[in-house]
Amino acid sequence: MNDFIQKFHSGWAYLALLLLVVAVVNSFIGMSSKKEFTAKDRKIALFGLIATHIQLLVGLILYFVSPLGSAVFGQMKDAALRLTSLEHPLTNIIAIILITIGWSKHKKATTSTGKFRSIAIFYGLGLLLILSRIPWKLWF
Repeated sequence: MNDFIQKFHSGWAYLALLLLVVAVVNSFIGMSSKKEFTAKDRKIALFGLIATHIQLLVGLILYFVSPLGSAVFGQMKDAALRLTSLEHPLTNIIAIILITIGWSKHKKATTSTGKFRSIAIFYGLGLLLILSRIPWKLWF
């Protein structure tokens, strides 16, 4: 069971990262070209939001069933264990909170530029945080 959840979490991460990159790039292009915010732009941002929330749910399940998660929470001297038990989950929760704030702020914005700006800034910050705490050694 743990192995399946681990592989799903790792595989889904590729999709979530791809959708986040597409949403951020699309928002920067929309913001710089002063184009109108359309339903397509909304769907791109929504798919990025949904993918990251699914990744969070799978990650939380993995955190509590994996021997590298909550079971080794107090071992701060080992960098690898600290990454998987504290830094990765905490930073990614903060990143997903930022992405959710970006989605909420885009809905309240009245102009297309404001909508694109909210998504670009908050999704971009979330993406940077996620990329900073990926356990790359476990991926390759």
